[in-house]
Amino acid sequence: MALLDLSSDELLTTTRAVRKRLDYDRPVDDDDIRECVRIAMQSPSGSNNMTMQFVIVKDAAKRAAIGEIYGKCFDIYRTMDGVYAGSIKKDGDAEQAQQDRVTDSAEHLAATMGQAPVLVIACSKSGRIDGAPAMMAASAMGNVLPAMWSFMLAARARGLGTAWTTVGLMMEKEIADVVGMPFDEVQQACLSPLAHTVGTDFKQAMRPDPDSIIHWDTWGG
Repeated sequence: MALLDLSSDELLTTTRAVRKRLDYDRPVDDDDIRECVRIAMQSPSGSNNMTMQFVIVKDAAKRAAIGEIYGKCFDIYRTMDGVYAGSIKKDGDAEQAQQDRVTDSAEHLAATMGQAPVLVIACSKSGRIDGAPAMMAASAMGNVLPAMWSFMLAARARGLGTAWTTVGLMMEKEIADVVGMPFDEVQQACLSPLAHTVGTDFKQAMRPDPDSIIHWDTWGG
C-alpha cells in the first residue's frame, strides 16, 4: 500500500482515535497488517525481551462476540462518573464541543465495534501483572504500549484507522476466551478496530499549552 504524504510531525499529530470514519465494508490486506506489526516490533523492549503480541481477529463470529462483550463493558463505563467521556465537563464552549464529539464517537464505536473488518488485541506474554510491584507492571506494559502506538502510526501512514480502547479490559477474560488466549499467562493492554478510513484528512486535536503539563525540576515548578 502506498504511504500517505505526511511529515513525521503530521503523522504524530494527526493519528487520531478513528471511530465514525471507519470503512466497515472494505477489507484490510493481511500484508498491510504484517507490515504494521513489523514496524511495531522495532519499538523499545525492556532488556531486549520482546513480550509484545498481537492477536488479529478477522473471523466474523469472533469479532461479533468481542463486540458484544465490549458493549457490555461500555454499559458499565457509562455509569463511571468522572471517567465516562460523557460525564466530563469542560470550561470553554469549544472544549466542551470537542468533548461532546468524543462522547458521540465513543458511543458509535461501542455499538459497532464487532463490525470492524479487523480487531487488534495488543498484549504481553510476560504473565499477569495484577497486584505486581510498580516496576514490574510498568516494565510489562512498557513492552507492549509503545509497540501498539507504533502499530497505530504505521496504520495511519497506510490510510488505516485505529482507536485505542481499554474499556474491554473490564471483561478481559471473556475476550481472552473468545480467541483462546491463555488468561493466566497473557496480559491484554488494549483493543482497537482496524479499517480503512473514510478520507485521510485528519486534523490535530485541541490541546492546552505545553507549559500546563510541564513541571520544571519539581512538581510545583
